[in-house]
Amino acid sequence: IYLTYIYNSVLRTTYFPLSWKYSVTRMIPKPGKPAHLPSSYRPISLLPTLGKILEKLLLKRINPIFAELGVVPCHQFGFRNMHNTIQQCHRVVDEISSALERKKYCTGAFLDVTQAFDRVWHPGLLYKLKKCLPFTYFLILRSYLSERFFQVSSGSAINPLSPMRAGVPQGSILGPVLYTVYTSDIPTHPSTLLSTYADDTAILATSSNPASASHKLQSHLQKIESWAKKWKIKMNPQKCQHATFTLRRGSCPPIFYNNNALPSTDLVRYLGLFIDKRLTWNPHTRLKRQAMTKRAKLLYRLLGRRSKLPTELKRLIYNTIIKPMWTYGLELWGSAKPTNIRTIQTFQSKLLRQIVDAPFYVTNLTLHNDLNIPFVQQLAKTKYHKYHTALSHCPNPFVQSLASTTIPDNPPRRLNRQWPRDFLRD
Repeated sequence: IYLTYIYNSVLRTTYFPLSWKYSVTRMIPKPGKPAHLPSSYRPISLLPTLGKILEKLLLKRINPIFAELGVVPCHQFGFRNMHNTIQQCHRVVDEISSALERKKYCTGAFLDVTQAFDRVWHPGLLYKLKKCLPFTYFLILRSYLSERFFQVSSGSAINPLSPMRAGVPQGSILGPVLYTVYTSDIPTHPSTLLSTYADDTAILATSSNPASASHKLQSHLQKIESWAKKWKIKMNPQKCQHATFTLRRGSCPPIFYNNNALPSTDLVRYLGLFIDKRLTWNPHTRLKRQAMTKRAKLLYRLLGRRSKLPTELKRLIYNTIIKPMWTYGLELWGSAKPTNIRTIQTFQSKLLRQIVDAPFYVTNLTLHNDLNIPFVQQLAKTKYHKYHTALSHCPNPFVQSLASTTIPDNPPRRLNRQWPRDFLRD
């Protein structure tokens, strides 16, 4: 009852309590980054529990307003109900697949925002919030963003309080939503595909002429460059990537951002999937196999033939620690050619044989059946059917379009390869 009085008072007075705005920031190392660089750490704010409950209450009230006004654009899939990374990757894969079937060039820019959440410009964010929220909620959020202080903690050391003059707290409830509102007016272009998931941005342009594809992409980037300068959003051109997806010879001309050429590559990582220029998924399965082998070696004392752990516990360790490494994105890369699927399947079969200490004459089918673990190809079909069924339930038209039984523009099937939608015909 007392908490109800407090939260009602906050709504009535439009004042976010000062003691709920203090945060202790922990620096979480980013995987694969050098430990001596400050940029290799992600700041996560530990906030008071009562303040986070209030944030959740506010979010329940402002989210319907944003949805009714269409504040968050359809191409933004981050932090939204019934949206996920696989759907956004599916849009990118569809665009590339269509280009390959039509013998075209698909050029893409994958943008990296420097400290996206930590550099949100408060006056700009408040300006955008004021245009779409009732004045009461605007005042509460203005109070929420003002007079914030943080302390950085590392081990037993903690620095003095410092004011937070920009950014939204990472680890907060409202932070991700405020960021999507702040970037909701990112420019679009009629000749390109814009895919955003929080601050992960991909822009694709397709044409039969490589110069024309790059021209379309460059036109869109120029609009984004002006927009980012206006709203104090900084891109890191050296961490951005430019890729050409095609089965033809050559590649698209370079792309520039702030007069700096974006680094060109034949392999990009977008939302956890490695996409190569021919969309073969060979690098993805190979890199996943390497990562799983390293992890399996670390767990050998638990999963090895001499381990005394019960088989059921070994199976649980595999399903929770190793298996998720390759099942992510299986709805998309599960349509790769059999040799790439075999890269993962052989790893799983060997590990299952090791888990149960099975002799050589026990078949892989017996191992999978006894442990109730499906084969890779079987699981890919199951996951895609489940994923496809959920697509039509999402109100976003961009997500619903993924439920089509054909790739975009329905080009003639020229290539002797499978696409994810082919699972529906099996």
